[in-house]
Amino acid sequence: MSNNVEQHLLTQSGLSRQDLLDSLSLIQEHQIDYADLYFQSSHHESWVLEDGIVKDGSYNIERGVGVRAISGEKTGFSYSDAINKNAITQAALAARTVADKNSAEVTTSKVQVVELDKHIIQPIMPISSLKDSEKIDLLKQVDAYIRQIAPNASQVVCSMAAVYEEVLIVASDGTFATDIRPLIRLNISVLLEQDGKRERGSAGGGARLDYGYFYELVDGKPRWMSYADEAVRLANVNLQAVVGLVYYYMKQLAMV
Repeated sequence: MSNNVEQHLLTQSGLSRQDLLDSLSLIQEHQIDYADLYFQSSHHESWVLEDGIVKDGSYNIERGVGVRAISGEKTGFSYSDAINKNAITQAALAARTVADKNSAEVTTSKVQVVELDKHIIQPIMPISSLKDSEKIDLLKQVDAYIRQIAPNASQVVCSMAAVYEEVLIVASDGTFATDIRPLIRLNISVLLEQDGKRERGSAGGGARLDYGYFYELVDGKPRWMSYADEAVRLANVNLQAVVGLVYYYMKQLAMV
């Protein structure tokens, strides 16, 4: 895992470990007690299906590096949306300058750097675990299933999202750490209507796995189906609670 993250965040950006150590050394030329560099790459997608129609779909990539320098009670932060040697150098200079000021307040400075390579596309997981058509098909299965078990459903909203993050941290104390953070989520919202009353129920779940997690069997049925069952159940509970409350007050009024 460490090699993959280092390859994606450093090597593909024309950086080496020595470049990072040089940046930390540059920061420590001032009166700095501690410094670290935080690299992060994030891929995110989301899909929303409302009443069988795709209402929203998005996908975005974010990459950047943050620099922190600590001197006594003073902390300097700087960051750049680009990951390259020039960006890190400028961010390091800005962070150490802030930390070297007489003020004890924490200040943030953004470094404006032109990104050297905008075409770095990394292998993504879990986003690539299903085709787009399969993701939409899953949401449509949820919608169809709910309308089958709850004919009084007046609205069904299903949303699905996935995030894939890679993180690399290097610090002046010798720390060199990497992490991969996948995350998926499926949310279901159901609006049931009965005798002029409408109530909503919601359910869902997720994991740090790929989309196959939603197809795993739970009590003999796909996990996504158990989410749908729970959303309908909660909507019915809310609906019956409202009906029961109305009946109670009507009965109280009749007794007056």
